[in-house]
Amino acid sequence: MKGNPVISSKIENGVLELKISRTEKRNALSRAMYGQLTEELDEIQKSNECKAIVIHGEGDHFTVGADIGDFQEKRGEGDSPAVVFLRKLANTPIPIIAAVEGFAVGIGTTMLLHCDFVYAGQGARFRMPFVQLGLCPEGASSYLLERVVGPRKACDWLMNARFFDCDEALAAGLLTAAAPQGKALEMARETAKNLSRLPSVALRTTKRMLTRDNKAAVQAALDDEVQNFAELINSDATQKIFKSFLNKSGRS
Repeated sequence: MKGNPVISSKIENGVLELKISRTEKRNALSRAMYGQLTEELDEIQKSNECKAIVIHGEGDHFTVGADIGDFQEKRGEGDSPAVVFLRKLANTPIPIIAAVEGFAVGIGTTMLLHCDFVYAGQGARFRMPFVQLGLCPEGASSYLLERVVGPRKACDWLMNARFFDCDEALAAGLLTAAAPQGKALEMARETAKNLSRLPSVALRTTKRMLTRDNKAAVQAALDDEVQNFAELINSDATQKIFKSFLNKSGRS
């Protein structure tokens, strides 16, 4: 296993597993971790040996999303490390499988829109709290979420910024299937094993054909989100929300 204690990877029998391992922060993602995930995805695309990628979190949670402490720094022009990772995820030609347990918050939910298979254990809880934090959607969720779950559910989840559970996520179409609690990774690995037996070129061609009509729209959505997200995060009103949140949580 290579990497470091927060993002680890292993490849075996044509399957790359990426594990988010920051359990003391419920697997919150830092800028450095986004960079590591991007590097892993970039590196694996140089080989034709990989048939599938599995992304999961260590311990009880997938990820509670971005480390909110990073939001205290104002954004400049261009993509943040998170957006660089999301663009790489969206353009990865290899089938991607997510295994979700516990919290999947913020980018922990929006990244699932770029996965080809999503399995979640009963007890998983999802949330996109952007509006409550004074922000706008990210991860191309302003475009993809409506296409996946429909306009009414997309408005509900994004505007109300509420938690929703595994059953609701499955019924809406966000998930491929639900698993017993603690068994999402097992289900993801079984799918990865099935894919590993199939011809690589055929798999990648099929994925390209399934996603071709969305490619330009996803990139346009990301571009629009980057601009609006930066404007909001740099505003005094949003920074006040972050400061209040961090003060309540006992962080500086």
